[in-house]
Amino acid sequence: MASSATAHTAVRRPLDTARPLDALRCDIGGPEALTRVASDHLRRLGATTRDDGPGAITIGGGGFAPVTARTAWGPAGSGIEDEATAQAVTGVMAVHGRRHGSPRGLGVDYLATATGVLTVQGLLAGLIGQARGGSPARVCTTTADRAGLLTVSQYLAAAVADEPEAVEPAPGGPPFTSADGVLFELETLDPGAWAAFWRALEAPADAIRAGWRPFQFRYATACAPFPVDLHDVTRHHTWARIRQAAALSGAEVCRLRTLAERAGEDDGADPWTLRALGPGHPATATAATADRPLAGLTVLEAGRRIQAPLAAHLLGLLGARVIRVEPPGGDPLRGMPPACAGISARWLALNRGKEAVEIDIKAPGDRRRLRELVADADVFVHNWAPGKAAELELDAEHLTAVNPSLVYAYTGGWADRLDDASMGTDFMVQARTGVGEAVHPAGEPPVPSLVTLLDVLGGLHGTEAVLAGLLLRERTGHGVRVDSSLLGAADTLLAPALRQAAAGTDPRRPAGFRHPLRTSDGWIAPSDTSAAAAAAYDVTGMCTEDALDQLRGHGLTATAVTTDLSALHHDPRLSGSIGRDAHGAPAVPDPWSFA
Repeated sequence: MASSATAHTAVRRPLDTARPLDALRCDIGGPEALTRVASDHLRRLGATTRDDGPGAITIGGGGFAPVTARTAWGPAGSGIEDEATAQAVTGVMAVHGRRHGSPRGLGVDYLATATGVLTVQGLLAGLIGQARGGSPARVCTTTADRAGLLTVSQYLAAAVADEPEAVEPAPGGPPFTSADGVLFELETLDPGAWAAFWRALEAPADAIRAGWRPFQFRYATACAPFPVDLHDVTRHHTWARIRQAAALSGAEVCRLRTLAERAGEDDGADPWTLRALGPGHPATATAATADRPLAGLTVLEAGRRIQAPLAAHLLGLLGARVIRVEPPGGDPLRGMPPACAGISARWLALNRGKEAVEIDIKAPGDRRRLRELVADADVFVHNWAPGKAAELELDAEHLTAVNPSLVYAYTGGWADRLDDASMGTDFMVQARTGVGEAVHPAGEPPVPSLVTLLDVLGGLHGTEAVLAGLLLRERTGHGVRVDSSLLGAADTLLAPALRQAAAGTDPRRPAGFRHPLRTSDGWIAPSDTSAAAAAAYDVTGMCTEDALDQLRGHGLTATAVTTDLSALHHDPRLSGSIGRDAHGAPAVPDPWSFA
């Protein structure tokens, strides 16, 4: 049994608390934009927080030695000093702007949010390592530029692969518009349902055929240049007719909701849930170290696409052994183009270094094999369709009967919080929660980003939930079930905008917000505080270097926008170097460093 050791003096909490940071105290310090989410999540996990720390976040008490987290936008002197410049340098602006044909900044503080979640992960990991008898990590450092590299890691992998994209990146994509003015998102993973939906609306056959591939690959390319005929078709049908076509075909549609609508139904729930289960087995010795606090633990991951695989990938970076449960023949996404040394570059970005076992979860014999693996694991994480685990008797109640010490983690779409929820995929959750409105400034139509914002942030929440579950296991001696969701990720990301909407104020950023300035040979992005003044200067005839010199000469802050992701390998503005794995695919630096 690969359980955890208890060579520590941490106070065991009563089981009914179910909060891993009860009795711990936390002083919050550092840039407020970067610590906002961390402070909120630490409080939700049970810590008593105080927002007057001396430039860092320090947590301790309850028998734990203090653990400190330092967070920053980027290296000193790099020009990365806020959300806008961090998005510009790390390629986030370039990828988000693909659907528009030019770089665009996200209207939400995405990298600050991701950095806050990563900071909580680092603190939890430090406490877990300490509780497991490892040498305590004194300081964990996170930076927004590394959060940005993690966000674009799959797009970066494709940019330096051995072959071109399956679909050439070009402007275009959803949402669609009905005859009565309803903006909506369309989702299906089935080409048959795609074709049936469009045939029901009498779309041209050649447009239906030409549209499927860019639609299918929009998760990978962050654009969907399908025929304009498809947009024209929806403009000739009412929303009621479009919904009927979706119901008949098996495709799903979702009207783009406003931030005000989402604020009106927001229940204020935590972005994850933790529930202590039955008592576990006695602990055994482990191999935790300061920089690998999960060493000696085993994670079983049955995930596809991004959310669960990313959660497990981060647990592996923290030292855990990760075993992927793949269908017979292996994960089909291993072959998704473009490839590095014959393996999907995008797949490698989230799955390098993992072991794999092929199991047919529909076969009783293979399910017995899976339970045997669970018996020796510490974590089981999956993102199967809702209800599938229970149907196959692989839910928490079934697997903790095999291993009472298990942390059972489900990374889903909606967390059963919305009665009328559609398919729980990234773009549908963006549409339903108002993300489409938040990521674009006033004066622009609401458009969900084709960057997989919620899949990535949902994966970060999944890792955070598992770490919270592991710490709770240490403190109670019980197995734990944890649930995270794309909806929880959306609520974390939108929290400031939803508060504004609930108060009746306009939650959108002003027109032109985070639009980079064109130069003769590229783009520059002013910091948010310098943007208004920088817009007064015409830099279109200047090279990027001269434009930056002019703005800086007037006391303004700006930086060059990365438009070629392959250039990130040699960008001196970044806090860590991008390496290469055994297949030649890029490997972004770990999002935390421990000392």
